[in-house]
Amino acid sequence: MGYDDMPARRAATAESATRLRTRRAILDAAVSVLSADHTASLGDVAGAAGVGRTTVHRYFPERSDLLAAIGADVRERVAGATGRARLDEGPAPEAVERLCLEFFELGDRLLLLYDVPQFIAWSGIEQETPADLALRSLLRRGQEEGTLDPEVDADWLQEVMWALLYTAWLQARDHATPKHTALSLCLHTLRKAVAP
Repeated sequence: MGYDDMPARRAATAESATRLRTRRAILDAAVSVLSADHTASLGDVAGAAGVGRTTVHRYFPERSDLLAAIGADVRERVAGATGRARLDEGPAPEAVERLCLEFFELGDRLLLLYDVPQFIAWSGIEQETPADLALRSLLRRGQEEGTLDPEVDADWLQEVMWALLYTAWLQARDHATPKHTALSLCLHTLRKAVAP
């Protein structure tokens, strides 16, 4: 491409960035709206995103398309959180806590998945992910090292961790407990629950 093509490339890049921002605004609004009201319409989502209903339909023609996009976004965010937690570094209990800190920030998105049972099927999130495998590998490593309870199955420890995170999210959302307090309670209980 030559110099004459530069304005066209800049315009295409700006349009692409605008489309990404709009799509992100719709997804973020959908999580917020659907977390508060599972039966909310696409019109409600559009209003919260500050766009017209036709704009939402341009990005997500059907409700199922929006739910699938939320599911894909959650999978990406869980994968990113798992990577940032550096599960291969240091003692297993510390890595589990780093992962909980990362996952706690995804509260609204993950609460939506837990609160709406049908969402799991609609979003495609029910499939086992590399993040699931990495967590179980970490838990087994901790059991082999003797830093996590070897008396129970790693799958059980994984479910305990998710249950405590869910409880912490509910505590913060439904009981106005400060987030840092809810997270501290979660980690305190988790340490005791997984200790050898």
